[in-house]
Amino acid sequence: MQKFNSLKSIPAYLPIVNIDTDMIIPKQFLKTIKRTGLGRNLFFEMRYDDKGKEINDFILNQSPFNNSKILITGKNFGCGSSREHAPWALLDFGITCVISSSFADIFYNNCFKNGILPIIIDEEKIKELSEYAKRKEEISVDLNEEKIIYGNNELKFKIDQFKKKCLLEGLDDIALSLKKTDKIKSYEKNLKNKMPWIFND
Repeated sequence: MQKFNSLKSIPAYLPIVNIDTDMIIPKQFLKTIKRTGLGRNLFFEMRYDDKGKEINDFILNQSPFNNSKILITGKNFGCGSSREHAPWALLDFGITCVISSSFADIFYNNCFKNGILPIIIDEEKIKELSEYAKRKEEISVDLNEEKIIYGNNELKFKIDQFKKKCLLEGLDDIALSLKKTDKIKSYEKNLKNKMPWIFND
C-alpha cells in the first residue's frame, strides 16, 4: 500500500447525498478480485450514457476534475453494501482523499485499508471547500498535521491515531500481520513443541 503524507490537488465536488457503493462501482464490475482496472468504471451509471459514451456534464468527465486526487461529496458517502471494490475503484481512478460530513462505517474503514484518507468535516466547511472546486483552485491535505489548507485558511480534522499511523507508513492488514512474523513463528514453534500431534508435516 502506498504511504500517504500530504496531497495537493484541485478537488472535484460531487454534491450528492447518500452515494452508495453500487453507485460508486456497480455490481456488474465485482467479478474481478484485482484492485486495478476499476477506475474506468467508477460512477459508471453517472459517467456514461446507454451507449457507453461519456456524459459531458458529469464532473469527473471534465478537465481538470478528471485528474482530481481529492473528492468532496455529500453526507453518508459509501453507504449500502460493504464491497471493497468501492475504494479500489476510487484509488484506481486516482482519488486518494475523500472529504464529506459523514461516511458509512464499513466504507470509512475500508478506505484506510486501501490507502485512501477519508476526512469528516462540518457541512459549512464542505461549502467553503466546494468553492475552491468551482474556481478550479488547489487545496492541500496534510495528514501528519491533520489539516486542510485552502487559500490563507487552515482547517483541522481529527483522525484515529492507529489509522493515521497505517496510512503514513503504508500498512494494510497484510503488512500489519507481516510486522508480527517473528512473534507468529515463535508461537507456532512453542505450539509444535507442546502439541506436535496437531501438525501434519
